[in-house]
Amino acid sequence: MTPPLQELLSDTLAGHRLTEEEAVRLFATRDRDVWAIAAAADELREERVGDVVTYIRNQNINVTNLCVNACGFCGFSRKPGDPDVYRYDETVVRKKAREARERNVTEICTVSGLHPGFDAQSYIDIYSWIRDEAPAVHIHASNPMEVAYAARRSGLSTREVLIAMKAAGLSTLCGTAAEVLVDDVRRVICPDKIDTATWVRVIREAHYLGIPSTATIMYGHCESDADRARHLGILREIQDETHGFTEFVPLSFIHENTPLYRAGLARAGATGREDLLMFAVARLFLDNFDHVQASWVKLGTKMAEAALLAGADDLGGTLFEESISREAGARGTSYLDPGDMRRMAEDLGRMLRQRTTIYDLLD
Repeated sequence: MTPPLQELLSDTLAGHRLTEEEAVRLFATRDRDVWAIAAAADELREERVGDVVTYIRNQNINVTNLCVNACGFCGFSRKPGDPDVYRYDETVVRKKAREARERNVTEICTVSGLHPGFDAQSYIDIYSWIRDEAPAVHIHASNPMEVAYAARRSGLSTREVLIAMKAAGLSTLCGTAAEVLVDDVRRVICPDKIDTATWVRVIREAHYLGIPSTATIMYGHCESDADRARHLGILREIQDETHGFTEFVPLSFIHENTPLYRAGLARAGATGREDLLMFAVARLFLDNFDHVQASWVKLGTKMAEAALLAGADDLGGTLFEESISREAGARGTSYLDPGDMRRMAEDLGRMLRQRTTIYDLLD
């Protein structure tokens, strides 16, 4: 390890708050120094949350794949007239909510396409149906893009939409649609989506209304190390202010079936080095986050286990149903049994514990 890197990592473990410029330096690291950064992040993880690896028993309901947007990284969305377009009606949503209840799921997550017929009432109805069928299940749903879309379609403010969603049963907001919070990048990968300022505003509104959220980044396409660092900086600034993020979830870009990759506008996803450094640098930089989640859906189980050695402490959920990553080209995304998660945790000498959405331990 080079002396400057050793000094920076030692200072960070002693309480130094990394700057964005220092994060860029860490992201650019190659050769065996990658392991030194991962080891420092793992040490900080142990100090922050101990040797427990958590997971949640959850189920996705992807209500529709019809979407008015055309995000270049998405292989899930469909347009009117496509042969495999779908929208779940009330009967199907209620059936899936009952299935979740019977599976002893503690969280139902709904994020879908922006259906051209949806407005605020559409989302409120979906949450109400789920709440009717599974009243004890936590509803983790929508994201700032869906909130802004519902507001625009209904002539309401985003704050008014969030208040109505919360009244209908929404408990926490998905921190997706963040992608990379740099507008130059967003104009390439998701030109139809809300800009950075709107995403930040909606997240802040949710937090101040008592609706916590996750925080995410989608990396490995056309962003730079500086873009990743700026994204982390924005999240840290919000967390300093609101304390409303429950965890940070890096989402490695699945490239195979995406328009962005086919058009030559993105590389073929992140490398293994980039994956490890994303988790490690995030753990070291986001000093106001307790939890960093390794998404087995995006990484696969082997890389997700490796991420647990680089700052991550959570494996996400069981899912039962997952369409978005699968349509982009991921494999084996529908369900991960807690027994398999336990094998991953115990292989590292750690203990697997089931948690709630807000990280209360259940066993």
